[in-house]
Amino acid sequence: DKILFTGSPRVGQVVMEAAARQLTPVTLELGGKSPCIVDGTAPVQVSARRIAFGKFTNAGQTCVAPDYVLVPRQQMPALVEALEREIRSMYGADPLASPDLPHIINQKHFDRLSALMESGRILYGGQRDAASLTIAPTLLGNVAPEDPIMQEEIFGPLLPIIPYDTEQEARRFVLAGQRPLALYLFSRDKGAQRRWMQEVPFGGGCVNDTLIHLANPQLPFGGIGQSGMGSYHGRYGFEAFTHYKGIVKKSLALDLRVRYAPYGNKLSLLKKLTK
Repeated sequence: DKILFTGSPRVGQVVMEAAARQLTPVTLELGGKSPCIVDGTAPVQVSARRIAFGKFTNAGQTCVAPDYVLVPRQQMPALVEALEREIRSMYGADPLASPDLPHIINQKHFDRLSALMESGRILYGGQRDAASLTIAPTLLGNVAPEDPIMQEEIFGPLLPIIPYDTEQEARRFVLAGQRPLALYLFSRDKGAQRRWMQEVPFGGGCVNDTLIHLANPQLPFGGIGQSGMGSYHGRYGFEAFTHYKGIVKKSLALDLRVRYAPYGNKLSLLKKLTK
C-alpha cells in the first residue's frame, strides 16, 4: 500500500518506477548536495563549530550533512582557520586515531572519496588509512563547480569551501544545482534569512545550526525535487502511512426534494439563497 525509501536519487528512481507499475504511492528521501551558507554577519567561531559538527558527525555519512560551504571571500581565511581549530578540538591532532571518527562504510566508498580528494586543493586534513578505511576531516579550496566533488553527494568527511562576493551570487550558485534535501544558513541578518528561506527551494534545514532539524519530531522531514518527495517524522510519519477517508453520515428522517429533478426554477432559487 505504501513505500518509504531513503537512499540515493539513482536508486530512488528505480523504486519509483517499480512502484508506478503497481500504482503504489511512495515517500522518497534522497539526499543530494546540501549547501551551507555563511554571510558577513555570522560569528565565525561558533559558526565553524556547528558546521564541523554537522559535517563530520559519522564521518560525514549522513544524508543531511553540509555538502559544501559558501562564504564571503574576505571571510574565508578566518573561517578555514576556525574550522581547523574546531576539528582539532573534536578529533585531536591525529584524527585517524580518534575514537570519535568512524570509518568509511566500505572499500568502494573509501576509494570513491579518495578520488574526490583530488578535486581542488587540500587546505587542512587529507590523511587517510586504507587498512582501517578512515579519512580525516578534510577542508578543500580552489574547488570549481565542474569538479567531480561538486557533481555528486559527497557522503564523507570532505568539505569544499567556496568563496563568493555577493549574496545574489551565492544564491545563484545554489539555485543552479538540484533542489537540496537540506540548507543551512549562518546569518544575523533577518532580511537575509527571509530571502534565503523564501527564494530557495529545499527540503528543510536550520538557521545558525546544522543537522538538528532532523531530530525535532515536531518538524516534517523530507526532500523536494531531486532530493525526494513527501515527508515523515512525528505525526507526519503517521500521516505518510495513513489514508484519510472522507465520510458523510446523514439521517433518514428528513429528505428535502429540492436536489431532485425536475429542477424547473430550483437552480435560480438556490443561487438567490446562497448569495
